Amino acid sequence: MVLGKVKALAVYFDCLNENNLPVFSGGDLVSGRVVVEVTGDVRVKRLDITARGLAKVRWTESRNAGANTAYTQNYTEEVDYLHHCDTLIGEERDEDSLEEGMTVLHAGLHEFAFSFNLPQMALATSFEGKHGSVRYWVKAELHRPWLLPVKVKKEFIVFEHIDINTPLLLAPQAGTKEKTLCCWFCASGPISLSAKIERKGYTPGESIQIFAEVENCSSRVVVPKAALYQTQTFFAKGKGRQIQQLVSNLRGEPLQQGKSQSWEGKLLKIPPVSPSILDCPIIRVEYALMVYVDIPGGLNLSLSLPLVIGTIPLHACATRTSSISSNCSSVSWMGLPERAEAPPSYSDLAISEAHRRNCLQGCDRSDGEGEDQGSVLTYITEFRYLPPPLYSEVDPYPDTVEVCGTADVRRPDMCPSR
Repeated sequence: MVLGKVKALAVYFDCLNENNLPVFSGGDLVSGRVVVEVTGDVRVKRLDITARGLAKVRWTESRNAGANTAYTQNYTEEVDYLHHCDTLIGEERDEDSLEEGMTVLHAGLHEFAFSFNLPQMALATSFEGKHGSVRYWVKAELHRPWLLPVKVKKEFIVFEHIDINTPLLLAPQAGTKEKTLCCWFCASGPISLSAKIERKGYTPGESIQIFAEVENCSSRVVVPKAALYQTQTFFAKGKGRQIQQLVSNLRGEPLQQGKSQSWEGKLLKIPPVSPSILDCPIIRVEYALMVYVDIPGGLNLSLSLPLVIGTIPLHACATRTSSISSNCSSVSWMGLPERAEAPPSYSDLAISEAHRRNCLQGCDRSDGEGEDQGSVLTYITEFRYLPPPLYSEVDPYPDTVEVCGTADVRRPDMCPSR
């Protein structure tokens, strides 16, 4: 609560994103202003700012030690990512010289600039969870003689960028599972599930294309479904605490006995969620797409495909590469053979063998009768896809024989493999 002549104390950042939020990454320059509004002359000892970045986890567990004895165990852990201090007005002084070097702020608005660099390291992304958080903030403290300091704190957001254009995150994710139902009072039968997504990395706002095949050979009516889950894991004192939350889901059509169902790129929208946190030692945020078959009265047949939610969206070239890879393997990933395309038939060519030989003889002439030597390129282009010469037992180009006295001297064979 601000009392006395100090009407307002606020912190403003210079760099804001399109949503009017201060967002930074490791190594960025954070700059801003501390604004002090006073209604009269105010003597100030110091105006300090402190920038902090802290990852913290905390939860409690109750345990029974006996029949009438119970105790609570606290688990807490912290990781310090940023600690920067600066003095904008005044300096440290002895208590005996309080009146010396005082700064007087006159009535009105006063602005004091500050700046600092975030560490050049992998910072944890800002996060808020049930048992932990990752927070970054700037706190300003105005110290006056014989009065309590006036404080204000302003948070800013830090993103540890994850580029989904890396080969690891562009790789397709696929799997196959099968389950046989067996019950003494009803008929049994197998249920098979195959699922695939085109890549592992996505960004918030994208849609996941799901390719799936479900075959129901059991006696029950089953329903194929898909869901995107977020898993938060917190670590402290060698112990972990995990929370799983549903982010988005979709439902297929009920599947009768002996029927099958295919999803050819069924879309699941990713809502605005926190990016994956993979490098923080005490907080981990992971995502997984669960494609499963809902079996009434039995355990579901499920297939988990891990995902990474990044911050740098997919590039155009990576989109084409991913689409080509997905189309080429859309059949083979389920174990089905791919049909190779047959080559064109040579009988469909309209150019005769006699015409081809006449043109080749024209190419061999070197007497320079005024022909354009560039016409060779025409022959090369015209006969690029022609068939090879017809096979014959008689060599059309026999070795030349020179008679020298009584001995025949043959041209050496230039093709030893013949």
